Amino acid sequence: MAGAGVKGRVLSVASECVPLLKTGGLADVVGALPKALAGQGWDMRVLMPAYTGLLTRIGAATEVWADENLFGGPARVMAGEADGIAMLLLDAPHLYERPGGPYSGPQGDFPDNPERFAALCWVAAIIARLGLGDGWAPDILHVHDWQGGLAPAYLRFGGVTDVKSVMTVHNIAFQGMAPAMRIGSLRLPPWEFHAGSLEYYGQISSLKAGLVTADAITTVSPTYAQELMRPEFGMGLQGVIAARAAVVHGILNGVDTDIWNPEAEAVPFSAETLKQKAEARVALIAEFGLGDVPGPLAIIVSRLTDQKGIDLVPAVLPDFIVAGGGLVVLGSGAPELEGAMRAAQATYPGRVGLRLGYDEALSHRMFAGGDAVLVPSRFEPCGLTQMYGLRYGTLPVVAATGGLADTVITANPAAVRAGVATGITFHPTDALAFGQALRQLCDLYANPRIWAALQTRAMKQDVSWQASSAAYAALYESLLA
Repeated sequence: MAGAGVKGRVLSVASECVPLLKTGGLADVVGALPKALAGQGWDMRVLMPAYTGLLTRIGAATEVWADENLFGGPARVMAGEADGIAMLLLDAPHLYERPGGPYSGPQGDFPDNPERFAALCWVAAIIARLGLGDGWAPDILHVHDWQGGLAPAYLRFGGVTDVKSVMTVHNIAFQGMAPAMRIGSLRLPPWEFHAGSLEYYGQISSLKAGLVTADAITTVSPTYAQELMRPEFGMGLQGVIAARAAVVHGILNGVDTDIWNPEAEAVPFSAETLKQKAEARVALIAEFGLGDVPGPLAIIVSRLTDQKGIDLVPAVLPDFIVAGGGLVVLGSGAPELEGAMRAAQATYPGRVGLRLGYDEALSHRMFAGGDAVLVPSRFEPCGLTQMYGLRYGTLPVVAATGGLADTVITANPAAVRAGVATGITFHPTDALAFGQALRQLCDLYANPRIWAALQTRAMKQDVSWQASSAAYAALYESLLA
């Protein structure tokens, strides 16, 4: 159990974590939670795979667990630290020392991904049950997405009830599927292969395994928690979520306000010194080689996918350009959408800029210099992009779904008069509504007094982890009680 001054110990299990590895917002959340929860009195360690090169990045690591045969080869857990986060890296070269990313290589997804992440979950369950060689043992097991889904199942099927488990769904679209014939290689009991447990349309779903066995389920926004019980959002698991509604909690993510800080950018500014944001805008226009942009300069920092609504951009762009707007895009994704963004740049030289790929430093300069950030997602569990926009006074224009709806107050006339608006939301997620939102953006931008008030109000929103970490701490306390 926890020592003096510590309310409890939490083992966080995920496939990625900032600052060691990031492919999306999951890594930001996993990296931010330990620091935020420390302020609430909780001691959290993060367990993730030791992908190629990661062991050298956690300082003087100590071996705290070992096994001669973990899903086909030797393995050990190395404890160290990265950017103040207590890390536990599962060093199993036969599973994780591979070229490419965490989930795929040059030939596509690794065919043994089910076993690779089952191994991570198996070790997590052992640590939860027996603790580590240095004496540390968790009171709570907190797993993230399908990659951690089997850990609560291993605990439950092993008869462990004193260590409580929490499953956080960041994106239900990814479910960790495996053929039924692999139930033995995943070390799962065959008698649990039925509709009330592991079986999902004739296959095994790691995500479903976590959803049916965890003591509590969280999603990354209150609206997403409600949406997941509807067929258009639940991706076939809406019935499972609805059946466990009593233990489902929607807790908004936060952002690391030390990393995402407009006062620490190359051209520093704050809500009180917004005029200096104009200098960052000039610098961003120059960096992308744009010309005069008399209207709002919008940014997109996103995966270029239909889920993110990027396919709607070509349809709304002509009117936005005519109205004086400009657009700079940073991202990569579907080849056809990358091609559409290249075509837009060619069609509107001087008004549309593009960088394919991802560049963290450039994303900071874009939020600093942009006037608005566009997030037309068809579904968005939480979203951090719109929160970065609020933090930098780069007004979010977002589809009214998931965490986007929970974090942005739309600038309708009543909200503007009441002094509460922080951006623009639109519904449904189609080109007509998106285009109307961009016309509203241009109208607001044309009124300097209203625009400055919106920017100031956006920047004063609390998008930190303070409230969110308190909600997680309260959930942990309720489980231990």
